[in-house]
Amino acid sequence: MSVTYNPKKRKRAKTHGFLVRSSSPTGKKVLTARRRKGRAQIAVKTTKTKTK
Repeated sequence: MSVTYNPKKRKRAKTHGFLVRSSSPTGKKVLTARRRKGRAQIAVKTTKTKTK
């Protein structure tokens, strides 16, 4: 049996990143709600990775 969670930074950013959130109406609601709540991070923090 295989492990189900195999984290990838790119996949995480493409699914939960700021640009994805701000591109849809429901994503905008999520960002607004997180801002209102006072979250330190309103979206997934991503850093550029080195490409060979």
